[in-house]
Amino acid sequence: MSFPSSPVALLQELIRVPSVNPDSAAVDEETAGEKKCAELVGEFLKDLGAKVTFETVLPDRPNVIGRFPGDDGGKSAILFAPHLDTVSARGMTIDSFAATVSEGKIWGRGASDTKGTMAAMLWALHEMRDQISSLPVAVAFVGLMGEETGQPGSKHFAKNHRGEFEFAVIGEPTSLQIVHAHKGFGWHLLKTEGVSCHGSTPEKGVNAIRKMLPAVQALLTYLEEQFPKYTDPYLGQPTVNLGTMHGGSSRNVVPSSCEVTLDIRETPALYAAGGSGKLIRDFLAQSEWADQVAVETEATGKPLLTPPETDGVRRLQSIGAALTTAPWYCDAGRLAEGNIPAVAVGPGSIAQAHTKDEYLRVQDLEAGCRFYRRFLESYRDLVIC
Repeated sequence: MSFPSSPVALLQELIRVPSVNPDSAAVDEETAGEKKCAELVGEFLKDLGAKVTFETVLPDRPNVIGRFPGDDGGKSAILFAPHLDTVSARGMTIDSFAATVSEGKIWGRGASDTKGTMAAMLWALHEMRDQISSLPVAVAFVGLMGEETGQPGSKHFAKNHRGEFEFAVIGEPTSLQIVHAHKGFGWHLLKTEGVSCHGSTPEKGVNAIRKMLPAVQALLTYLEEQFPKYTDPYLGQPTVNLGTMHGGSSRNVVPSSCEVTLDIRETPALYAAGGSGKLIRDFLAQSEWADQVAVETEATGKPLLTPPETDGVRRLQSIGAALTTAPWYCDAGRLAEGNIPAVAVGPGSIAQAHTKDEYLRVQDLEAGCRFYRRFLESYRDLVIC
């Protein structure tokens, strides 16, 4: 295949291959999965001269890796790492995968988050393809699956390529600012059990929802009272969101079970103190609900804090990017856990991610192409001391 004629055409091709995360809510089977997108990206990478491999993380859900000429094992290495998956397209008010260009914008699911950053990275590599082998660093690219739900792709990559790279640039829409720190997270499931009976005689049963309500309200109050103790100078305080509550089967049946999910965003101080799971369990153990509420920690992620003096960060600053932080979590945190220093930086605004009319402005895409190229050129032109 031939490489697309422009960065806009490249982004259009990426959008037109749906890659909705299969673990997301409201998934249509025909649009789910990263495999076809990984294969398309693999073809692009081959066209650029990269050696391409696929690493299967989950069935039909691979990471795609491209290593460029000049990687002889004697150089330190840098990595470009956008993710392949998107959130669901249900509820969108535009044609989700048409990749229409109008009003100076490319429209479609993933245009902002994060196929736009992927297109800009690939285009920069395309423009630098004849110079990459002569750079003093080896260059690689990975398209990561599964970022939108739990980051299995970056966890797998970090485990299998631990310490191989001196720096990784994660593709996220950050308005070309350097997200060098972001909060970690803890996702927790709370459960109560009751005894079902007819709704007309509730005294004969035990209502699991009513057991949950005072416990979760007291827990939320406790957490928000504790969070100021774990304030971070970069990231502020931890936060908690009560995301879902499910219980019961009918209005005229006393519910026999209730489940609540909490999304807690953790600062480094909270993580170091044992994390949000410990806070929850310590509170419940000393409360009147100790034997009534069960807790399951479904997933956790370590906070990201890549020092500003890291060589790659300083190179990004040298081409005009400013340091910033983010309340959200991304693949940078997973790679950092695998001893791969990482930041997130890319064109476009996070405000457009996951929206019903997602888009990326053409001028932002083009700015991203120039930005990533200048970053590569910095290894040729600059000595960072």
